[in-house]
Amino acid sequence: MKLSSLRALLLGSSVALGSEVQKPLKTASTSITSALHKSHDAPPPYRNDLVSLHKSLVEIPSVSGEEYDVGEFLVDYLTARGFVAQLESIPPASNASEPSKPRFNVLAWPGPTRHPAPKVLVSSHIDTVPPFIPYTRTDEDPSSDTVIAGRGSVDAKASVAAQIIALQSLLEEGRIADAEDSVMLLYVVGEETSGDGMRYFSDSRGELDPPPDFKAAIFGEPTEGRLVCGHKGITGCNITAKGRAGHSGYPSLGKSATEVLMRGLVRVLDTDLGSSEEFGNTTVNVGIIEGGVAANVIPETATALVAIRVAIGPELDGGRIVAERLQEVLRSVDEEAFEFDCKFGYGVVKCNCDVEGFETTTVNYGTDVHNLEGNHTRYLYGPGTIFVAHGPDEAIKLGDLEKAVEDYKKLILHALES
Repeated sequence: MKLSSLRALLLGSSVALGSEVQKPLKTASTSITSALHKSHDAPPPYRNDLVSLHKSLVEIPSVSGEEYDVGEFLVDYLTARGFVAQLESIPPASNASEPSKPRFNVLAWPGPTRHPAPKVLVSSHIDTVPPFIPYTRTDEDPSSDTVIAGRGSVDAKASVAAQIIALQSLLEEGRIADAEDSVMLLYVVGEETSGDGMRYFSDSRGELDPPPDFKAAIFGEPTEGRLVCGHKGITGCNITAKGRAGHSGYPSLGKSATEVLMRGLVRVLDTDLGSSEEFGNTTVNVGIIEGGVAANVIPETATALVAIRVAIGPELDGGRIVAERLQEVLRSVDEEAFEFDCKFGYGVVKCNCDVEGFETTTVNYGTDVHNLEGNHTRYLYGPGTIFVAHGPDEAIKLGDLEKAVEDYKKLILHALES
C-alpha cells in the first residue's frame, strides 16, 4: 500500500474499523476526539521533541533478540535529559542461540538518584516483530495530520516516545513537583516473543538496589487511544495425531493420522471452548499443520500447532481450563490417537479503566501486563491501532501521538493521586 493510500485509511477509517471489530465497553462522559489536534490548531510545545524521539526510535532496527542498539540509544537520550538509568541484563534462554549483542531492559528515574519506592511504573517494550521497515512520513514540516510509517511506529515505539515526552512535560510544567521520585520508567525487551524481559524484571526486582515498590503500572500498547478494561489470555498446544502407515490404495489397512487430525480440528473450531460477555468467544488459530511422507502413503503421524485466545478467567487458570477442554474435544473424535504438549498460558487479564475522560474497550491480543506480578493497579493504553501493527503498512498519525502524550500525562497524574 502506498503511503498516500495509508494516510487516507488512517484519516478516514481506522477508528471505525476498530469500533466494528471490537466495540468499546462504555463511552466516557466527555469526548476525547482529536479535535484538539486539527491541523489549524497551534502545535503543542513538545511537537519537535516528540517527532524527533519517535523518529530516532523507529529508525533503529530492534527485532526481538536484537534490541541492543535501541536500548543504548534510550539510555543516552534519558541520561542527557537528567534521568538516571540502569541496565538490567537479560540472560539468554537455555534453548536459544547466543544473541549477537547483549540484551537488557532499560530502567530510569527522574534524576539524580534512583528512588526506592516509586509509586507509579510507566512501561512499554522496545522490541518489534520482523522485518525491519524504514522510517517514512508524509510531510517534511509535520502537522497533526502527518502520517508516520515504519516498523515499530505503532507497536510499541509510539507508546515509548509518548510516555517519555509526557513525563518530561509534567516535570517541566512543575505538575509533579512534590512527586518526582514517585515515577519510574521501564522499557523491556522480548515482549513480541516470550515476554522474557518483563518476566525477568518481575522475578528479579527484589534484587535491585534499591528494590522498586510501586502501587500502579501504566503499560503502553496500541489501543486506539482508549483505556483498556482487559484483554484475552492465551494458551497454545502442539498436537500430534498417531495413525498407521500403509498403501494409499488400501486405506482400510492403515489409519490416516492426517484425517484424524483434520476431523479433530474441525470439531475444535465448531466448539465453544469458553466465552464471556465481556471478552466474547475463545478463538483458535491453527497456525501450522504438517503430516505424512508422500501422497501415496497413508500418513502415520500428523501435527498441528494452535494458538488460542482465551476469553474466560481466572487469570491464573483460564489457559489451563481451555487447554483441557480442547483435549477433551479431540479425544471425543479418537480416544487414542492424540498426544498433547500444551503451554497453559493464562486467562483473561483485567485492567483498571475507571478514569474520567477516557473511552474504554477490551482487546484480543496479549501484553506484558500479565508478566508483571504484584498487587499493583494496572492500566493499559497507547496510541495507534493494532490493525496495522505487525503488517507492512504499520503507521500512525502525529495527532494521535500528541493526544497520547496528553493522555499519558492524565494517567500518570491519576495514578499518583489514587
